[in-house]
Amino acid sequence: MRNVTVSLDEEVARWARVWAAKHDTSVSRMLGDVLREKMEQEDAYWKAFEEWKAMKPWPILMGAPRPSREEIYAERDVRVRRQQRAAVRQRSK
Repeated sequence: MRNVTVSLDEEVARWARVWAAKHDTSVSRMLGDVLREKMEQEDAYWKAFEEWKAMKPWPILMGAPRPSREEIYAERDVRVRRQQRAAVRQRSK
């Protein structure tokens, strides 16, 4: 754990203390959780971007049958469900 000093407007600090008290936590823990969530969102974005770049392109030629919507989105849906399950597991730790 690392200590960090944060400067807040008085109004924001007051709101944060009230929110933390209502949720039985500390302002420090709340800020840590918010920053971790932001970091995980950004990591998930770049991971999804890298997966998209690695996807095999669909060969669409003149006169060739085009893939169905289900074929196109099937792989994405599997990845989304995996990410959702991982996020739930992470939150329950």
